[in-house]
Order: sequence, then C-alpha cells, then structure tokens
Amino acid sequence: MRIARTTLFWVLAAVLLAGHLAFAWHSLFVLRFWEDEAFNLTVPQNLLAGLGYTSDGTLSGSTLTPFDARISTGPAVLLPVAAVLATGIDPIIGARLVPLAYWTLLLAGLAVLGHRIGGRWAALAAVAVPLAFVTSASNSPIQGPADLLGEIPAAALLVWALIVLPRRTWLAGLFVGLAIQAKLIALLALPAFAVALWLLAGAATGSAAGSWARVVDTLKRSWLPLLFVALPTFLVELAALLTFGPAGFVHHLRTLLSFMRGGGQQHLQPTTVPEKIVTFADSWALPVWAAGILAAVSVAAIAGGLWLARSTDDGRRVAQYVWPAAVGALTFLGWWTTAAHLPLWVRHPAPGVFAFVPILAAAAVWGCRVLARERGTYVLGAVAASVLVLGIGAGASNHVVFALTDDTKATLTVQRDTAEPLREWVEQNDVDWLAADPWGSPVSQVVLTGAHIGLADAHAMDGVPRLARVECATETLAQSGVYRICAAE
Repeated sequence: MRIARTTLFWVLAAVLLAGHLAFAWHSLFVLRFWEDEAFNLTVPQNLLAGLGYTSDGTLSGSTLTPFDARISTGPAVLLPVAAVLATGIDPIIGARLVPLAYWTLLLAGLAVLGHRIGGRWAALAAVAVPLAFVTSASNSPIQGPADLLGEIPAAALLVWALIVLPRRTWLAGLFVGLAIQAKLIALLALPAFAVALWLLAGAATGSAAGSWARVVDTLKRSWLPLLFVALPTFLVELAALLTFGPAGFVHHLRTLLSFMRGGGQQHLQPTTVPEKIVTFADSWALPVWAAGILAAVSVAAIAGGLWLARSTDDGRRVAQYVWPAAVGALTFLGWWTTAAHLPLWVRHPAPGVFAFVPILAAAAVWGCRVLARERGTYVLGAVAASVLVLGIGAGASNHVVFALTDDTKATLTVQRDTAEPLREWVEQNDVDWLAADPWGSPVSQVVLTGAHIGLADAHAMDGVPRLARVECATETLAQSGVYRICAAE
C-alpha cells in the first residue's frame, strides 16, 4: 500500500506540474495583451525613457502622470519589470516574466505551507487550488499567471510572509508591506497578519487567549514587523513627495485615497451580496453544486480535525495557519461582497483567494487524515479525502483544458500582426501620442504601436490622431484589420 500511495502521489504531482507549465506557457506567449496590462506597462517604459515613475495618465486626463493613483499595481511589480526591460528583451514577454516569477513563488510557498500543515498530500492540494480558480471570465480578468497585474504577486508575498513569520517577524512584515506595494488591496491582509501575530505570541508564552502576558508579548512582537509593513509604502510616498513637492503631494494623497475608497468604478451599477456570492461560486472550474459540496466537505474536515486534535501539538500547529487563512479569506471576500460599488469581478478579492484558500485546502487534507485515524470517523475521513481529491483535481484539469482550447479570443500573435502596419505609420510620422477610442482593445493596440496612450474624450487629446475600431469620421490615416488611425477632428 505504501508503494502504491507513493506511486500515485508522484503521478499526480507530475500531472499537476505539466498542467501548471502548460498554463504558464499559454499565459506568457499566447493570451492577448489586454488593456490593463498595456496601461501598467507604460510606467516601466516611461521610467526607462527618463520620465520617472510615470504612467501615460490614460485614465487621469491623458497626460503624463507621476505616481498615478489609477494604477493600483505598484512598484513591487513594475520596478522589476523595468529592470527586465532594460536588458532589451521584447517588452510584453519581458514584462510578463515578472508576474510569472511571482506565480512560481506563490506555488512554491503554498507547497511549503501545505507540507508544514499536512505533509506531501496537503502540499499537492494547496498547489492545485490556484489552478482551479478561474479569474478570466469577466471583462476585467486575470487571464493567467503572466498577466502584468499585481494580484498574484501580492498573494505570493502574503504566503511567504506566513512562511517566515515564526522565525523572522520583521521579514514577514516586509513581505506584507511589499504585497501592499504590489497591489494596494493587499491592505486587507492586515487582520490576518494580526491574528497570526496573536497566535504566535500564544505559542511562545503558552498563555491563554485573554491573559495579560499574551497581550504584552503580542505588542512586543508587533512593533518591528508593523514598522517593516509600513516601510515600502513610506519609501514610495517619500519618492512621491520629492517628485511633487508639498502642495502636489497633498493632491496626490487625496487622489489616492479617493481611488481607494471608490475603486475607480463608481460609474457602474451597484451590485448585491447574492450576486457576488453566485459570481464567486461560478469562478471555480466546477459546477456550482460540486464547488458547494467541496467547500462544505472542506469546512467539515477542518473543523473535525481541529476538534479531535485540539489538545495536541499537531492541532495547535495547524491552527496557527488555519485561523489567519480563514480571517484573510473572509476579509477579502466579505469586503468585496458587501461593497455595492464594486462590480462582479473576482479579480478584486483574488489576492486573498490565491493566498489563503489553498492553505485552507491543505488544512482540509490534514483534517481528513485526523478523521481517518479515529476509529469512529475513519469512513468519514476516507470519504472526505476522496471528495477533496476528485474535486480539486477535476477543477484544476478543467481549467487547464479550457484555457488551452479556448479559441474565442484574440491572441498575442494576432495582435502583433495587426499592430505592425499601424506601428510603421507611427514611426514614419514621428507620432508621440494616439487617442484610444474607447477604453478597451484599442489601448493595447496603441501600446503595440509604440505611442503614448490617451483617451479620445480627454481634453489633452484635442488635435491628436485617434485609434478606433469604427469607421473614421475624418480622414483614415492608417488601417489594419478592424483598427483605424483617424485624423484628429
């Protein structure tokens, strides 16, 4: 039986690795270069052009905008992208390599945590869960792990914060701070980080939850990591202060706070909690009923395992990961579901889902093992383990198969071929700016031409040629496929 289990494990591990590699390759080289990626890419390109940490301001008036609040993907992603692009590599592939590296760190971190929680099978489950989470369905997607976005890098940094927390709290704090500077919404991980520090203090002192010694020890342990949490943001805002000066910096802070409160989506129709719950249930590569059963079995396995092992070192060790992960997942999902101004895009809570749900899956595997050890719950543990293996495995495989066979969307190669005649026209006419009309696929095409991106309805774009997908009302200056460059009106 031991040989059979070992063989089965390595077969499944090889299949999972192949799935991840295929998914990563497809994301890096095949998937379309979409508008949010294009907007983010303007920052490292402008930095290398000597314009500072500056976007094209496409959503901020269509003028060069230092420390643009509308770009919530931060320096922890975009500065490494600039470093990669400085080598002269193809800009899109080079830019996508950075999020893909973070994806690798995320999977490695989940494997480490999964193994700490429940051994190799728990590690396998933790690494499989991100592959079962489908974030590409909405019109503001995470298409794949190589998208030039900050959600996956933030999740990776949060996972590594949990890994190093028991031994190096300051480094854990730094990782959380970098996660915030990868994607601002990682601020929502702070409650989970606080719970982890509280549990760590209890483990160190052996104190009861409400004892004064535990409170004092938590405070002692917290000041240094919290200082390091703030450090990356402090450095970024210090750079902004030096760039803007005092008056401009105050305006920058007001703009940033306004964006964080509204999410930049105030113009959309309000959404409801039931709609968000249905959307989240649909975001797994399983039928909704199967995802619901899998979630229920996982919760029951975790609860049963923690109860049966409550007085053991094993149970207390696993609880130190389960509670922060549960708080983290619920914080992200609770914020998103109750925020009526946010649309039905699972991209918003994705950092919390990628970071914390796989940890809970690993804990569910551990819970199944605890149940299976007990005579009265052996059958229950075996059934729960079977449901987890089949559910997570089916979700991961379904997602990979769908991603690799979906031919309904434009590919990066098609985009490049379409953009080439437009790029030649831009170079021949020495055009610096093009006005995309409207926000959407024309934005990506503008970046592929090498011009700066504005929006056609911005005052700054008066007199600037327009790139659109419709017939020109003025002279057509260049055309390729469905795209046209139109003379300014």
